[in-house]
Amino acid sequence: MLVTIKPGKINGTLTVPPSKSITQRALAAALLHEGKTIISNYGSSADEKAALDIIKKLGATVTENEEGTLTITSNGVVPIVDEINCGESGLAARLFLPIAAVADRNIKVNGKGSLLSRPMSEHIKVLTELGIEVTSTSNMLPVTLKGTLQVKDIVVDGSMSSQFLSGLLLTYGFAAKETVTIKVTDLKSKPYIDLTLQMLEYFGRKVTHKDYKLFTIDPVAFEEVPNVFIHVESDWSSAVPWLVGSTLSGSVTIDNLKNDSLQADKSIIEILKQAEANIEAEAYKTEVKESGVLKSFEYDATDTPDLFPLLAILATQCDGKSVIKGTNRLEHKESNRLESINAMLDTLGVNYKTADNELHIVGGKKLSDGAIDSYNDHRIVMAATIAAIVSEKEVTINNAEAVNKSYPDFFAHLSSLGIDCTIKDQ
Repeated sequence: MLVTIKPGKINGTLTVPPSKSITQRALAAALLHEGKTIISNYGSSADEKAALDIIKKLGATVTENEEGTLTITSNGVVPIVDEINCGESGLAARLFLPIAAVADRNIKVNGKGSLLSRPMSEHIKVLTELGIEVTSTSNMLPVTLKGTLQVKDIVVDGSMSSQFLSGLLLTYGFAAKETVTIKVTDLKSKPYIDLTLQMLEYFGRKVTHKDYKLFTIDPVAFEEVPNVFIHVESDWSSAVPWLVGSTLSGSVTIDNLKNDSLQADKSIIEILKQAEANIEAEAYKTEVKESGVLKSFEYDATDTPDLFPLLAILATQCDGKSVIKGTNRLEHKESNRLESINAMLDTLGVNYKTADNELHIVGGKKLSDGAIDSYNDHRIVMAATIAAIVSEKEVTINNAEAVNKSYPDFFAHLSSLGIDCTIKDQ
């Protein structure tokens, strides 16, 4: 779809969607758990729907209740089909590759869109070492898993993504019969591992680690929890556009946003404070008001690559040169995110350069209008939208339906905050 957004101020109060990172982990754990799991406040994005479909196909019984909760009953991984599809969710693919490999049945793991071009070589290598015969083309999805995963000590490269490690931790947390370890080298995105460890604790599976380099899974420390209740907290990643947007133009209050959350993108608060934004954060409410002159900032986004597009837009309105580190993490996202960010900044007339794993942006002037392509990347859609409200004239976003991957109500919420937004089919 083609979305045209006029400049303006965003004003109002909003509740953002539940965290899809937590929802997907909860669904995966509920499948592995032999018992009942009740999940409230779960999300309905494309990624979450893909994960829900996967656990059904891997044997879980799911009831969607009238009060807005999911009841999941499982006897572990007992597939009823030979193929699962992860949609375009990189998290689903990396979580469910090792989980599906637990089954005593050959399973094909597939996906669609840009997920089919994202490298899986490290994951395939580890699965092979764990006794799985993996068939793939060019070390990408689709892959076929043959054999049953052997839980044993393993070394994992965490430099590209923490998501596969999360899948292994969940798998080991339920399948280990004796003490095993996972050694991790060069781990990125550590906060997401904290979310996984927290999820395992909900199910009585406490996993310990030494500086995120050696994880120990000891079944002796586990507790049996027949019935598990999980309330999914609001998503900090979905709050970021409105927090940045209201810093630049307007005033927004976000309710039910947990300020002691383990979610990685909660770090946006510290970044906004560094830029001297007008922000007030309470336990479950965050308010940001339009600020005066914003100060340039420096931030290492290696552990929080999803923040990158919106941080780039924030930097365009800060006085002086801002430096965002971690561009090496951007290649294998929904798009090559460094290229798509650069294309967006070119269209907006921004003074920037990239070098040595850094993006440098000189800010302080109004953005140009123009047409921005989403590159089928939901984070680019969100960033381009916030850029539009501080542009000279209207901005058009091509293929804006990519936002449905994580935030189906994004443009409805934009309109509710007072921004003139026109949507057309392409």
